[in-house]
Amino acid sequence: MNSAYLSLGSNIGNSKENILKAYEIIESNNIKIIKKSSFYETDPYGYEDQDVFVNSVIKIETELNPYELLEICHVVEKELKRKRIIHWGPRTIDVDVLLFNDIIMNEEFLIIPHKEMTKRAFVLVPLLEINSEIEINGKKAKDIIKNIDIDGVRLIDDKL
Repeated sequence: MNSAYLSLGSNIGNSKENILKAYEIIESNNIKIIKKSSFYETDPYGYEDQDVFVNSVIKIETELNPYELLEICHVVEKELKRKRIIHWGPRTIDVDVLLFNDIIMNEEFLIIPHKEMTKRAFVLVPLLEINSEIEINGKKAKDIIKNIDIDGVRLIDDKL
């Protein structure tokens, strides 16, 4: 059984509902959600002229390999009608593979650990909520987050 972490974010429509629907689609594809973070309201990253996001992180178990898991992430985005118009722009849902077992890979369409996760408070805050001892590239996430501004990440809901 493989263990992985996924980041989910939304800022179009009912963002919490979009993430809850994404959980359902993920679980309907032979993936077991082990832990869910709380929901966090987060300021936009990159392209800032857009609504705030709702973000969460989940820990999953699956028999899928990393490429198959990435394909399920794309299925979720397609089913929830994500449109890729502006880089880092508004979206109904975004699902990213953050970590997969202890795999380190740098392929054209899949980089694990996710190449931007150590710079993003909206990923690290919910990730640390569900695993306070997690390491990324041999570094403790709780040490990495000390060098990141987390003011734009606000708890909005307890775990569901």
